[in-house]
Amino acid sequence: MQAARAVNMAEPGVIEHSANLSARDFGRLSRFIYDTCGIKMPEVKKTMLEARLQKRLRSLGMHSFTDYCDFLFSAEGMEKELVQMLDMVTTNKTDFFREPDHFNYLTHTVLPEWVKRHPGAALSVWSAGCSSGEEPYTLCMVLSEFAQRNPGFDFKILATDISTRVLDKAKTAIYTESQVEPVALELKKKYLLRSKDRSSGVVRIVPELREKVRFRRLNFMDEDFGMRDHLDIIFCRNVIIYFDRPTQERLLQRFHRYMKPGAFIFMGHSETLSGLDVPLVSVYPTVYRRPR
Repeated sequence: MQAARAVNMAEPGVIEHSANLSARDFGRLSRFIYDTCGIKMPEVKKTMLEARLQKRLRSLGMHSFTDYCDFLFSAEGMEKELVQMLDMVTTNKTDFFREPDHFNYLTHTVLPEWVKRHPGAALSVWSAGCSSGEEPYTLCMVLSEFAQRNPGFDFKILATDISTRVLDKAKTAIYTESQVEPVALELKKKYLLRSKDRSSGVVRIVPELREKVRFRRLNFMDEDFGMRDHLDIIFCRNVIIYFDRPTQERLLQRFHRYMKPGAFIFMGHSETLSGLDVPLVSVYPTVYRRPR
């Protein structure tokens, strides 16, 4: 079945009506998205995928999803369009201090034990699926507060996402007043800078925290994550819910390879490792640990 073509007779190259995503092209795209980044794209998401990719068709001046697929799957498309397409289809929902009990457990249980076992060492943390940066900057605030109470404690944070669009936003570290509403007032005073133009309604993370986070693009489907150092803590929350169970298991086994003995991984509250063949032990709701 051919995707419908819409042609603007008055102005060639401009789409007059929205193209429709045929079952055939949806199948091509959904299989490719699954193979490329592990994200499930069932039939119920056809309308969502169509709506999101309409922007790319308009940007490229294309009149059908068939044309778009042919371009995407070409050598040129793989080089120029792949990242753009993945930016459109990935979901990026996050907040400052999301699921706050995780940060309480980190502060009161994980960190005191870690400091006793590793005096003078720097804690290595990975925010996997960091979206627009709210999670790694939350971690920066929490770890900085702990460092003030524990002289000699230091940390470093790696933050990754498959979407270059949200990574660019995360690097700027600029947020609206409503986005930082979950941050406690005393932490806002310490770690947020207000714009000189108070009417702008935006704030920025202070340079001292921005310097603690290294952002880079990473696809969980890559066999090698390119990490030379092993990790003490991984935050990968509300990410694996977009994968099927076999993909979840492969991904968590891969995470395990990058975890130090005794390292922790924090998952989302709607996620579970139950039934997966992964050598991690539950220590707290949706928090798991690699045995020593």
